[in-house]
Amino acid sequence: MFALFEEAGKFQTGRVLSEAEASSQIELDSGKRVKVKSANVLLKFEQPAPAELMREAQAVAAGIELELAWEFAPEDEFGFADLAREYFSDRPTLAQQAGALLRLFEAPHYFRRAGRGRFRKAPAEILQQALAAIEKKQQVQAQIEAWAAELAAGRCPQPIRDQLFRILFKPDKNAAEYKAVVEAARATHSNPLDLLQRSGAIDSPYQFHWKRFLFENFPKGTGFPPLDAPPIRDELPLAPVQAFSVDDSSTTEIDDALSVRGLGTGTVTVGIHIAAPGLALQPATPIDQVARQRLSTVYMPGHKITMLPDDVVQAYTLLAGRDCPAVSLYVEYDEASLVVKGTRTSLERVPITQNLRHDQLDAVITQDWLRGGDPGEADETHPVHQLRDELSFLFRLATHLKSLREVVRGKPENFNRPDYNFRLVGHDGTEPTGQERVEITERRRGAPLDLIVSEAMILANSSWGSWLAELGVPAIYRSQASLLPGVKVRMGTKALPHAGIGVRSYAWSTSPLRRYTDLVNQWQIIAAARHGRTAALVAPFKPKDAELFSVISSFEAAYSAYNGHQAAMERFWTLRYLQQEGITELTGIVFKEGLVRADHLPLVLPVLGGADLPRGSHVRVRLGEIDAITLDVKGTVLERLDVAPEPLDVEEEEAEGEPVAGPIAIAVDVNDTEESTTAAAAADTRVT
Repeated sequence: MFALFEEAGKFQTGRVLSEAEASSQIELDSGKRVKVKSANVLLKFEQPAPAELMREAQAVAAGIELELAWEFAPEDEFGFADLAREYFSDRPTLAQQAGALLRLFEAPHYFRRAGRGRFRKAPAEILQQALAAIEKKQQVQAQIEAWAAELAAGRCPQPIRDQLFRILFKPDKNAAEYKAVVEAARATHSNPLDLLQRSGAIDSPYQFHWKRFLFENFPKGTGFPPLDAPPIRDELPLAPVQAFSVDDSSTTEIDDALSVRGLGTGTVTVGIHIAAPGLALQPATPIDQVARQRLSTVYMPGHKITMLPDDVVQAYTLLAGRDCPAVSLYVEYDEASLVVKGTRTSLERVPITQNLRHDQLDAVITQDWLRGGDPGEADETHPVHQLRDELSFLFRLATHLKSLREVVRGKPENFNRPDYNFRLVGHDGTEPTGQERVEITERRRGAPLDLIVSEAMILANSSWGSWLAELGVPAIYRSQASLLPGVKVRMGTKALPHAGIGVRSYAWSTSPLRRYTDLVNQWQIIAAARHGRTAALVAPFKPKDAELFSVISSFEAAYSAYNGHQAAMERFWTLRYLQQEGITELTGIVFKEGLVRADHLPLVLPVLGGADLPRGSHVRVRLGEIDAITLDVKGTVLERLDVAPEPLDVEEEEAEGEPVAGPIAIAVDVNDTEESTTAAAAADTRVT
């Protein structure tokens, strides 16, 4: 005797070896023996052979018209044999009964499954909805196939072009556009990113990187709503100083300025003056909501997205020729020994006399010039000469402060690698096209102007951080527990030491027009300046305030994304520079296994032939093909140029640097199985 039975949603046939009350032992055609519950056995028969019955049943099932079967089916629950009698004859054959079973089972939109071999016809209105869904799905599938064919032929349909970044990075895997890309990639055995490049979906590498960044971080665009800068209503005293700022020429958000008084008197007062938007902007106002959403200005060569609207920035920036509201830190020094005599913080208006620019003066303001040497390239009529004495003192002070920090750090700070300036020739600061000519110049870290400004900002951030902690006023701090490998800089609300800088606490406070954390800290500093010991009671943010932790979390995520984009764009323009200048070889240092850092460009690249070279080896590298989409370029070591490798500073090599670009991580999975797609489709159309 043979039997047809259901097991795990599939129908099988075999020879019955033995039967018990609750189960049967059945041998399949393959020879495998299975134990089957009696309730799962739907047909028993002597003839024909099991395999032949299944072939006949499948042929019968294919000929059953579902619409006609639905009409003939009883209104109440019925078995497959009942339908066979209604559809075929009063005495249906075994093949007809089995065929009816298979057809009923594979049509859940017409017939609900009510148990083993039992069914119930779907209500007419539900059936119509299911049929409409099936038809729509067939239309969608036809559209997917048409789009996939176009992609395979090297043409990108407009709907896929419009959804490019969503498909690649945040896909809806049920969307037709996504499925078309997957289907075309499978059919052409292509990487989806390569497929989309070939089809013309990506026509500009620069626009690809730019629009991807906007898609992920500024989905509503970079424009600002109409916002007016509120006036500062405080009656602020006028500071008896002549202050000046030092920034790059592209800087419009001038946050900080310096002043020096008392030279030659024995006591010198250094003023660090920070733009004071916090005197006018308040938490939870419309402008604050914009700043908190953006959290920082985004920088990239030739362009930037500011944290605040330009009109608001210009209302508070430290522009030369104005008396600007500022939060000022004054530090009194013994002129000879540079011992600190006292500090104080003031809210005031500060006369700004000059806005100095790094890129215009780094060649002029040299150590030799500051120590009384020849001005070299300097024009004696340049206003900077009026500040020679002040700058000379500030350079002497900066060198002293740096040495004190290095004692705390336990080792000197090394500035072995330069910073690089990117200039797009003839560009006006609007959104670049990616075709501009680029100039890349070195700016050695630790140059006099750079050292003066950086030490002044460290002094302000560490002094204010410690002061707020003494007053019990919470703030946002950056800390680093030690200089041991792997110990990272962290942000938090506790005034902990920053081992990397060599200070006992460090609270970013000197860029309130550019970083939201600095604006938050400025609100706290203003409260401290106004109320002293009682400031903790009136400051906008109280101890253990959940809002501070929320700001930190949001800021870290945004700042990381913004820095990543800046690094990517700098790498883009570096690769463009290589192409523009026809550079096919360069020299560099092996700083990790298989990685070389170029000597005179901000470029790190993987190389072949460098695996056995020790770290610090100086090599000449031949460049391979440049991919402006993946920001990838590989090299081959041609020769080693040194006899003994240069020692590398571990701390410097572990510091955050330029990422090594490789294939972009996309979210398109060409390994999605057809089975999962089919299962999802069945779930969409199943009647319940």
